[in-house]
Amino acid sequence: MIKKTLTAAAIAALATGGVVHAQSARDYISIVGSSTVYPFATVVAENFGRTTNFKTPKIESTGSGGGLKLFCAGVGVQYPDVTNASRRIKASEVEMCEGNGVNEIVEVKIGYDGIVMANDKKSPRFGVTRKDIFLALAKDVPDPAGGEKLVPNPYKTWKDVNAELPDWKIEVLGPPPTSGTRDAFAELALEGGCKSFDFIKAMKDKDKNMYKSVCHNVREDGAYVEAGENDNLIVQKLQANPQALGVFGYSFLEQNEDVIQGSAIDGVTPAFDSIADGDYPVSRPLFFYVKKAHIGVIPGIPEFLAEFTSEKAWGEDGYLSERGLIPMPDAERKQFANSVKDLKPLKLAAE
Repeated sequence: MIKKTLTAAAIAALATGGVVHAQSARDYISIVGSSTVYPFATVVAENFGRTTNFKTPKIESTGSGGGLKLFCAGVGVQYPDVTNASRRIKASEVEMCEGNGVNEIVEVKIGYDGIVMANDKKSPRFGVTRKDIFLALAKDVPDPAGGEKLVPNPYKTWKDVNAELPDWKIEVLGPPPTSGTRDAFAELALEGGCKSFDFIKAMKDKDKNMYKSVCHNVREDGAYVEAGENDNLIVQKLQANPQALGVFGYSFLEQNEDVIQGSAIDGVTPAFDSIADGDYPVSRPLFFYVKKAHIGVIPGIPEFLAEFTSEKAWGEDGYLSERGLIPMPDAERKQFANSVKDLKPLKLAAE
């Protein structure tokens, strides 16, 4: 019979720095983090709750950054056991965890996802380059008059950015800074276009902070609209404004293809195959992180991990691929499945 309650010894195992967390123990797994990973984790959690004697894990969509902040706050039943992330954990977040006694973290890559720019299906399909995206959305851009000078973004329409694009007002609805999707969009799309300018690219060797500031900072004059972590709200706004564009994960596009369509980026439209084979330029890996100190204390964590990393879930024909997750290659899935079985903690500082 599977035990659903925690023993006094198990509760004591959550003591850190000589302090025992005395509040009543949880009998369910607590998960926070990425809104992109949320639907995948939810499906796994529902299957787990339905097919085992454990309670269904409780999942909160907080964004990747927000989830890691909660996760790294400490060890104990009042802190989450797992956090989802649509980017890899940062070195600063590893340090934050360690500073709060969260010293052993198990990293699990679950697959890949593309970041899309989509618009309402009643409008023509949009197509841009990463350079277009940077010029449309960056806070500071190269002076249109020429030279190696940056100026506050003057562009009002997509046609201002590129004469071949439609004369639509630049309005892009996207995630806030706490979102891993926002981080990855900045790194893959904005920076991808930013470094097409040689004088900006040269900054990377001279002043990495300045380079990142130029390439990642988004304009704040209304052209980019933070729409929170609610992708459904973005879809509603795209339907209300056929000339607006929205930024979110490919899996969400796939779930709403009856009303929205993905834009081509650098000539490649977002699709399962184009993301899986690396042709689509704005794709990223998805992760979750597990607090090793909670394993054996909070019931069901190893069993939940086994469900998530099973071929029936994350395999090529698994139920997560039906929801839009792009599976890892066989060898990579095997590698992470083995690290989960061995509960190997993250050894190196994150990139």
